[in-house]
Amino acid sequence: MVGNKVITEKKNKKPGETDLSALQKTLGHRFKNEQYLRTALTHASAIPDRGNLDPAHHHYYYEQLEFLGDRVLSLVVAHLIYDIFPGESEGDWAKRHAEAVRETTLARISAKLELGGEMFLSTSEQRSGGRKKKAMLADVLEAVIAALYLDGGYNVARKFIEREWRDSVAGAPRPPEDPKTRLQEWSQGRGQGLPVYDLVSRSGPDHAPEFMVSVTIDGFDTVTVSGESKRKAEKKAAELMMRQIEEREKRSKKKPEAGDKKDV
Repeated sequence: MVGNKVITEKKNKKPGETDLSALQKTLGHRFKNEQYLRTALTHASAIPDRGNLDPAHHHYYYEQLEFLGDRVLSLVVAHLIYDIFPGESEGDWAKRHAEAVRETTLARISAKLELGGEMFLSTSEQRSGGRKKKAMLADVLEAVIAALYLDGGYNVARKFIEREWRDSVAGAPRPPEDPKTRLQEWSQGRGQGLPVYDLVSRSGPDHAPEFMVSVTIDGFDTVTVSGESKRKAEKKAAELMMRQIEEREKRSKKKPEAGDKKDV
């Protein structure tokens, strides 16, 4: 790993010594630069001296690739939905998109590809069940998408995503509900603009971060929650804000309108 020691129990080998040919066949791409794929599979916990990495170079663990892969996935899925459902509204597209790129969907596809078994983890992370954690499975899949994009270009990444996502996207019976989408539609429908999400804090080690996120809408109490990822925390915050809104609407319906007379 170019000067950075990596700890892993996977077949008692370091990432640089592990044969990834079977995985490349599964992904449908032979890497010209396998370092992209090895980095995509390497968890931050596997690099004990990551605090001393050269700031002028990219990291040798998957978080940066996860960031890039998330954007590539989002674009390809958006285009896929655009092609499959030409008669639907943009609002319905947004709901389908949110469902297709959510953590549970990514973790399911990652598990099918058996990416958990290919990850390079520290001993402690492996013993804590890291290979089966939904958040980590989702993250490593996005990192692998970025590796495909960087090594083979957009079309290689697109073909992989279309192959793995097309059936589930096309088979969805109707646009699923996403809490962030529901909250946005409610807010905009009442002329209040977009909900405001803020990252309050980020704590914990790189391999197990915790994100504190708040969401604000005029006239309602700010909701603040934490989650394993910023995206997951935002969804949880949106869901709790919608509950607050629904409770208020229920209470308002029970109140008698001005001028109503009580039965005698």
